[in-house]
Amino acid sequence: MSYDNIIGLALSAVIAVYLVAALYFPERF
Repeated sequence: MSYDNIIGLALSAVIAVYLVAALYFPERF
């Protein structure tokens, strides 16, 4: 895997976690 692929995976993972947190804890966002 190249450096760009690792960055892309990290960003998508962070965004996915943020979206799940926003769904389950809407009062915090």
